[in-house]
Amino acid sequence: MMDTKMDNNFTTASAATQESDCDLYSHHNTARILMPLHYSIVFIIGLVGNVLALVVIVQNRKKINSTTLYSTNLVISDILFTTALPTRIAYYALGFDWRMGEALCRITALVFYINTYAGVNFMTCLSIDRFFAVVHPLRYNKMKRIEHAKGICIFVWIVVFAQTLPLLIKPMSKQEEERTTCMEYPNFEETKSLPWILLGACFIGYVLPLLVILICYSQICCKLFKTAKQNPLTEKSGVNKKALNTIIFIIVVFVLCFTPYHVAIIQHMIKKLQSPDLLECSQKHSFQISLHFTVCLMNFNCCMDPFIYFFACKGYKRKVMKMLKRQVSVSISSAVKSAPEENSREMTETQTMIYSKSLNGK
Repeated sequence: MMDTKMDNNFTTASAATQESDCDLYSHHNTARILMPLHYSIVFIIGLVGNVLALVVIVQNRKKINSTTLYSTNLVISDILFTTALPTRIAYYALGFDWRMGEALCRITALVFYINTYAGVNFMTCLSIDRFFAVVHPLRYNKMKRIEHAKGICIFVWIVVFAQTLPLLIKPMSKQEEERTTCMEYPNFEETKSLPWILLGACFIGYVLPLLVILICYSQICCKLFKTAKQNPLTEKSGVNKKALNTIIFIIVVFVLCFTPYHVAIIQHMIKKLQSPDLLECSQKHSFQISLHFTVCLMNFNCCMDPFIYFFACKGYKRKVMKMLKRQVSVSISSAVKSAPEENSREMTETQTMIYSKSLNGK
C-alpha cells in the first residue's frame, strides 16, 4: 500500500517536472521571422482588397441585393480583423512575448474569433442565398430575399457575439518563464470540459457550415447542368461556366483555409479525451506548431474574400478595373504635367549658373 502511494507520488512529481521542462515555444526563432512576414502580407492585401471591395459596394448601394449584403458583412468582418493584426505582428516578432497588457490581449482574441466565425457564417449564408436564387428562383423574389438577408445578418452577428463575448471575461495571457503569451492554447488548457467545448465549436462552426455549403453548391451544379442540357445557348454564353468557377473557388477557399485548423483541433481533443495525462511533450509541441501554421492558413482567408466578390458580385470586376484605370491615368497625367515643369526649372538653373560664371569671369 505504501509502495503504491510512493509510486503515485513519484509519477505525479515526474509528470510535473516534465511539464515544467516542456518548452512549447522552442520554435520561436523561426516563428519570429516567418509569422510576422505572413501576417504583414495578410494585413496589406487584406486591408487594400477589402477596403476596395467596400468602396465598390458603397458606390453601388442603390443596386444592393442579398448577395451584396452578405458580402458587405464579410468585408466589414475582414476589415475589423486587419485592424488587430499590427499587435499580433509585434507579438510574433518578439518571439511570442506580449507586452501590451491583458485588456488588449482579450480584445485581439475577441476580434480574431469574431472574424473566424463571422466569415464562416456569412460564406454559408452566401451559399444558401445562391441555392434559392438558382434552384428555387420563384419561391423568393428579390425584395423578399433582401428583407430576409437583413434579418439573417443581424441574427448572425448576435450569434457570433454571443459565442465570443465570454472571451472578455476569461484571461487570455499567461506569464511564462521567458515570455508573456497571449491567445495561445496552453493559456486555457486547464479549462473544465475544454475538449468537449472545442469539439462542439468545431462541429457548429465548421462541420455543419461545410455540409450546408457542399449540399447547396452540389444542388446548384445539378441545376446548372440540367439547364445547359435543356438550353444549349446558356452553355455557349459562358454563364454556367462562370457560375461553376465561382462555386469551385469558394469551396476550395473554404476547405483550404478552414479545414487544417479544425482537423488539428479535433485530432488533439480526441487524444486528450482518450488519455488526458499521458500526452508527451513532443506531442504537445507538435500540436502547438500545427496550431500556429493552421491559424496562419485560416487567417489568409481574409485575403481571399475580395476575390470571391470579384467573381460572385455582378459588376464588381468592371468597377474595380475602372477605378484602377482612372488611378493610373491620373498618375500618368500628373507625371506628364510635372515633366515640362522640371525641364523648364532645370533650364532656368543652367542659364543662371552660366550667367553667374560669366559675371565672375569679367
